[in-house]
Amino acid sequence: MSSKIFSANIIGLQSHIIEVEAESMKGLRTFNIVGLPSKSIEEAKERIDLAIKNSFLKRPSSENLRTIINLAPADTKKEGTILDLPIALSYLIVSKQARFDSAKKLIFGELSLNGEVKKARGAIIIAIKAKEEGFEELILPKENALEASAVSGIKIIGVETLNECLAYLEKRTKIEPEKIVQRNEYENRQNDFLWIQGQEYAKRAIEIAASGGHNLLMEGPPGTGKTMLAKSMAGLMPNLSDDQSLEVTKIYSLIGELKKDNPIIMIPPFRNPHHTSSEVSILGGGNPPVPGEITLAHRGILFLDEFPEFHRNVLEALRQPIEEGEVTILRNKYKVCLPAKFTLVVAANPCPCGFYGDSEKDCTCSSSQIQMYKRKLSGPIIDRIDMIINVPRIKFDKLNSTNDSTAFEKIRQNILAARQIQLKRFAGEGITLNSEMNIPQIKKYCQFEEDSEKLLKAAVDSGKLSPRGYHRLLKVARTIADLENSKRILLSHISESLAYRK
Repeated sequence: MSSKIFSANIIGLQSHIIEVEAESMKGLRTFNIVGLPSKSIEEAKERIDLAIKNSFLKRPSSENLRTIINLAPADTKKEGTILDLPIALSYLIVSKQARFDSAKKLIFGELSLNGEVKKARGAIIIAIKAKEEGFEELILPKENALEASAVSGIKIIGVETLNECLAYLEKRTKIEPEKIVQRNEYENRQNDFLWIQGQEYAKRAIEIAASGGHNLLMEGPPGTGKTMLAKSMAGLMPNLSDDQSLEVTKIYSLIGELKKDNPIIMIPPFRNPHHTSSEVSILGGGNPPVPGEITLAHRGILFLDEFPEFHRNVLEALRQPIEEGEVTILRNKYKVCLPAKFTLVVAANPCPCGFYGDSEKDCTCSSSQIQMYKRKLSGPIIDRIDMIINVPRIKFDKLNSTNDSTAFEKIRQNILAARQIQLKRFAGEGITLNSEMNIPQIKKYCQFEEDSEKLLKAAVDSGKLSPRGYHRLLKVARTIADLENSKRILLSHISESLAYRK
């Protein structure tokens, strides 16, 4: 007697179809799992044995059967516990306790000792793969059904226990498919932008950075509002598109950080790791590899406060993901590419005490301390930052003034309009923001007037702009032009973008 049930395994953000095959014969009582299983899958034998017993079925350890479970393909490492349910069902078929048609069905879920099907990670990743492979039904834990229903075109069946799953498969009970989850078009978000007094220059830079996805460095004394400005930028960014929403939801599904009642992420993520974070926690890694902060910030903002305090190797490791929009993690048996299209926003003090160059308070640092502090910010990493601004202290009159609430809404609408222009411009080219342009696209879309050429020539020939900095400057100028709904880049746009490359 043999059986075959389709399930799935997750490596990185990719799902792979696994065939759970079972064969039984009379002989010495054994229950073995083969096919390169991990330790957690080898331990599944004990969980499955008790789950079947507590579901009032004949357990493997009580039958005089030699049962082999094969996880195909056998040369792929299998991780996690989501194969518990298909393994149990395969055993029930070969032990003649169940009979059902498993064709066009993909099944996964972890079993508890009492037969309950527990919530799993990465359900939406498997749902997308099941649809791509032509499966008609996805049977999964009930707690994951709402999340998986974001994928249309496949029937989502949520089950709570092994008995309920078996009854559904044998058509002894009926379970209504999960309805497609409704995305919230706009969620109210706390926005600190309304409470920032003064700092008009910094607010303008935030507007440009949010519009085009440009990397931004803010430098200034402690307490001048750098962190609040960064958080306010996240509130200004429009909601994710449907495709981007699925990209981000897949990442957070994998690490188990989706909300139970609203599992689809529509708001661009904002990640703010501490400066003591390790290289692995920022870039991702481990065995099996898991996403780091740069992947968790995909399509959103990665905010690094106290930028020079981060470990030097962490800062240098950011260089390749900033350019490529992804990070590749290589391990002995894995090669995982994780998305990392994030907007980098960093804040730094001018020196260890924070008051170097301040007009009101004297700096207490020595020249060697200041040099050592700034040395962490290497030329290559600074060259990858599009905009650099100073955030000075503000006077009492500005601090005690009242902001115009309509100004915030106007800026938000400007950003939305600029992003719509970019979406239309890059339709079919695989990018959505000006910051993602490559050199051929810069040549095509960043045409400037003749009167701008002299200004750019002086900046490049003087050594103030590297070739990379030149192209990043044009990207920023293109965004400024989009905010003014200008088809061509004017001298004023070049001048303003150059002011952010001090």
